[in-house]
Amino acid sequence: MNYKKKVLINGDFLCRRLTGIERYAYEITRRLDKICAKDEIAIAIPSNAKNIPDYKNLEVIRLEKKGDSNIHWQMITLQGFLLKNKKYTILEFGNTALPLVPGIVFLHDIYCEFFPEDFVSKRDKLIRLYNRIQYRLIANFAKIIATVSEYSKKEISETFNIAPSRINVIYSSADHIRNIEPDFSIFEQFPALKEKQFFFSLGSLSKRKNIKWIIEYAKRHPESIFAISGTSLPTVKVNELDDEIPKNIILLDYLDDSKVKALMTKCLAFVLPSYYEGFGLTPLEALLCGAQIIIAKAASLPEIYGKTAHYIDPYDIDIDLDILLNDPVENPNAIIAKYSYDISAGKVYNIVKDFTL
Repeated sequence: MNYKKKVLINGDFLCRRLTGIERYAYEITRRLDKICAKDEIAIAIPSNAKNIPDYKNLEVIRLEKKGDSNIHWQMITLQGFLLKNKKYTILEFGNTALPLVPGIVFLHDIYCEFFPEDFVSKRDKLIRLYNRIQYRLIANFAKIIATVSEYSKKEISETFNIAPSRINVIYSSADHIRNIEPDFSIFEQFPALKEKQFFFSLGSLSKRKNIKWIIEYAKRHPESIFAISGTSLPTVKVNELDDEIPKNIILLDYLDDSKVKALMTKCLAFVLPSYYEGFGLTPLEALLCGAQIIIAKAASLPEIYGKTAHYIDPYDIDIDLDILLNDPVENPNAIIAKYSYDISAGKVYNIVKDFTL
């Protein structure tokens, strides 16, 4: 291969909250800035981005972003810039292909390829269609594909008939949580939450996160307290949240990292009953905070967490979590060390070097 182009990172993640893919992009990019040579890699940052890191080595290019449309930014603004400036090629962290300027693309998972029953409204169905089109564009046009687990690699390879050798696995990490100071004032806001007497769950309140499991379990176990942090999405909504929530569930809405860390530090266990994850970052954050984790035995989660987790069936609430926590699990230190942003950024950098040489 002879690409000989300068890699340009899509910096649109700087306009959004740092959850999931955005967190991954932010942390990897920050480390790429530290290890690359001056102006070796570029980043395109939308004009409406406010909190921009002080990049020392990345070439920063500011481009106008009209409104909040990610599609317009990607397909018109960014792709148009790349077509005019052919010395660049794209490094895309967010499941999006630019078919006219193929480059390095991360495809974290292919959730929209499955679970059609999760997409009910007309808007949901259009979003599913759009994402499925993106998956195929990535499969057909990306020069290099990367993902975040062997599970996702296998699904992508088999679904789109891609040679496994074309797909690079570059894991996520929770190293960012180490430098966050916990804000224990959250317990003054919610005095019902007592140390080691509540279960904590964190994530976007979408169907695949399976908050329904927690709601149904809480109804059956009124003595168990659940604290749930997350923002309801406009799509793939959890309909059960529109009904009356059991009194032993406390909805905390979106919380900043410092309050999340406080809750992870003091919870009885962190719970993620999600039935589909490409990696599943939040349990790793919880392990770094010293929490036990209860997660679904589904998708990539057993691969990522091995014997450090307590597992549940995401479709069965006939279990007692207090009894489950008595089962022994392995020390998480090896898992924590395995998933490192420094290691992952090094792998991305090697791909960039190979691509541009």
